[in-house]
Amino acid sequence: MSILVIVGAGPRGTGLLERIAANSAELLPADRPLEIHLVDPYPPGAGRIWRHDQSPLLRMNSMAEDVTMFTDARSTIEGPVSPGPSLAEWALRQEEFAPYREAADPAVRAELRTLAPTDFPTRRAQSAYLDWVFRRAVADLPPHVTVTVHRDTVHRIDGPADGPQTVHLTDRTLTADHVTLTLGHLDSAPHPRHAADAEFAARHGRFHLPPAYSADVEAELARIAPGEQVVLRGLGLASVDLLAMLTEGRGGRFEPTGEGEALRYLPSGREPVLHLGSRRGVPYHSKTGYRLQGPPAPLPRYFDAAAVDTLLAGEGPLELRRDAWPLMAKEIAFGHYHELFHAHPERTALPWPEFLERYDRHGWYSPELAALVAEAVPDQADRIDFERLDHPLAGLELGSDEELQRYLREYVTADADRRADPEHSADLGAFLALLSLFGQLSRVLTSGRLTARSVAEEVDEWFFGYFSFLASGPPGFRLRQLLALSEAGVVRFLGAGVRVERDEATGTWRASGTTVPGHTVTATALVEAYLPKHALARTHDPVLRELHRSGRVVEEVVTDPEYTHQSGLVTISLSDSRLLDPALGGAPHPRRTALGPHTSLRAAAAFARPRTDAPGFRQNDAAARALLRALAALPTAALAA
Repeated sequence: MSILVIVGAGPRGTGLLERIAANSAELLPADRPLEIHLVDPYPPGAGRIWRHDQSPLLRMNSMAEDVTMFTDARSTIEGPVSPGPSLAEWALRQEEFAPYREAADPAVRAELRTLAPTDFPTRRAQSAYLDWVFRRAVADLPPHVTVTVHRDTVHRIDGPADGPQTVHLTDRTLTADHVTLTLGHLDSAPHPRHAADAEFAARHGRFHLPPAYSADVEAELARIAPGEQVVLRGLGLASVDLLAMLTEGRGGRFEPTGEGEALRYLPSGREPVLHLGSRRGVPYHSKTGYRLQGPPAPLPRYFDAAAVDTLLAGEGPLELRRDAWPLMAKEIAFGHYHELFHAHPERTALPWPEFLERYDRHGWYSPELAALVAEAVPDQADRIDFERLDHPLAGLELGSDEELQRYLREYVTADADRRADPEHSADLGAFLALLSLFGQLSRVLTSGRLTARSVAEEVDEWFFGYFSFLASGPPGFRLRQLLALSEAGVVRFLGAGVRVERDEATGTWRASGTTVPGHTVTATALVEAYLPKHALARTHDPVLRELHRSGRVVEEVVTDPEYTHQSGLVTISLSDSRLLDPALGGAPHPRRTALGPHTSLRAAAAFARPRTDAPGFRQNDAAARALLRALAALPTAALAA
């Protein structure tokens, strides 16, 4: 009998289990029993981030029809495809999908019964879906594979590279042939730049919240007093969650104004005053609330396997912005213009075949392509401008705080209107093309050809942040709520280039931005309104912390003669996801694997849109097949008492 321990039973661990079930018939003989032990203190399937035990105000930023945990005919995987329902399909016909179990929470049951494909579900609804996916994966395993769930924490792993591994839980040990870490999103001790603010808050009796996951901080937020002046640094998804908990979560209500989709906020009187700002100074673009109006674009066209082959066939170091981004930008714009020309031809001045033939010939930043777009797309609002999108407030200086509030309310209104209007469905075409980049982007990122500075500044800092800003924003109704909060005076915008300084004399923070020179806000609470970034050297995860302390894992370090970048990620073998072990000379550990966002593979999301050949599913399939082959070839291990 072989034994596999999977540490982390959230969506990534569940996805790996689903792929083990799909591949077992081929790779694990019936005379080779396998025991799988999943260890996680949180519920299997949902895990920590998607657990049911969180505020019902917290929602997904994906429509129900755009969430799946299953491979399909578009998946380019070595193992068998095992189709399954999206969240929307499952919610509509739960009783048809074994093993059926009614959700325990009446509010979740009611939501699932009425969930439309284009709704943005609560995270509790996603928790119910993930619970079912986990139970289906277990049910799909062959009889000679069993699963035991331990609601516990792994604190240490030890054992020789050529022998069984001992996995230390809180009050027992497991002996395993192989251990896989699917730990999901992790916390780290605050970066030194946050530690200074924490110490300042402690000295002056103020409130400071470092980057954190929204579901974990509801109790902490109760320490913020009604009417207190609070700076929220960040305008992404974490900010949206925090706003909901500090407003609706304190008894406030939104109601329709009767004018389109506009809302009015009725305060409870328990809200603080929230000053919002960031480097860009504007909230993430909301998700579109419609489907494509024309036929899907044939993606990819410019950033495909052949283009990346050519890119990587050259000599010398590469830079993402210089060498790959022009192809990526042209691909995104192709998706945009394909939808514009096919769904809204009255706003174009050339036939699509002529436009495409000329578009094919020119590089993205060439004057010829710029001239073509200007000729073919008369209205500048229908053209895509990546630099303007990236820095929408660049160069803007306003004369007063009130001008800033009016300007940003107009900006947010225009963005919310555009994202709700299928007349602008070219934005969705661009979004889908942006997602398609990940089919080949991983090859560039793992090629070893990017300079260390490019990995640090252009990949980890710029591109993934820009992607989130463009494509991973909140549902549209959240922008309507933000407007209502602004009009009610509960939210105040700080603009772009926000700086927050500590004032020891008053024990307060002073926040200012570049959009209104000279304007400053004084606050007694500071919230870092963005998600934590994992750093191996500061990790809170006990098993990673112990592996790092004992020198059995290594942080990814990208270095060249000009720059060194420490990413904070755990280095793994890119071919089979084995942990690289310094004690083995940096070679992959034969019995330890890791998958997820804490690894150097920069893993894609654990769930994805259907029919997109999701990279995360490809990673799960490759890892599952490697595990099953390795387990089939190893001598058995006995489970410790």
